Amino acid sequence: MSDPDLLRNRARALELHGLLAHWSETAGDPWPAMLIDWEEQERTRRGLERRLREAKIGSFKPICDFDWNWPKVCDRAAIEALMALDFLTEASNPILIGPNGIGKSMIAQNIAHQAVAAGHTVLFTTAGRLLGDLASVDSDAALRRRIDHYARPALLAVDLCAARSNVE
Repeated sequence: MSDPDLLRNRARALELHGLLAHWSETAGDPWPAMLIDWEEQERTRRGLERRLREAKIGSFKPICDFDWNWPKVCDRAAIEALMALDFLTEASNPILIGPNGIGKSMIAQNIAHQAVAAGHTVLFTTAGRLLGDLASVDSDAALRRRIDHYARPALLAVDLCAARSNVE
């Protein structure tokens, strides 16, 4: 495929109908390629911002700041494997288990953030908020809609910790 054909296909994928309608007039100019690049970059940026906002991950410490020596037993290789997000394609459900204060929530938030950065949809919530939300609906149809809301993202991260101030 020649370069003009590739550009035209990118413009078609972006649904730039005005540009496509005048393609024969602009195909040889340098600005359509720049316009298409800008549009792709802006859509990528806005999509990432939207997914981060909708994920409700909250503020958290980056995994690079995690003290791997603090928990006496911590399977770093397993956590790094989770950060690779292979479990999303395998349809498996990782569960982080351990005593309070060792970083389970922080690890889950980092995994959720990694999934958003990789282009996946994510929802991070607490178990209390999820159960309260489901219990507050007043009809079967509303309950189905709320369950669909929680089932829609590629990753649903549920934090069992009751005292979470940074998750909306």
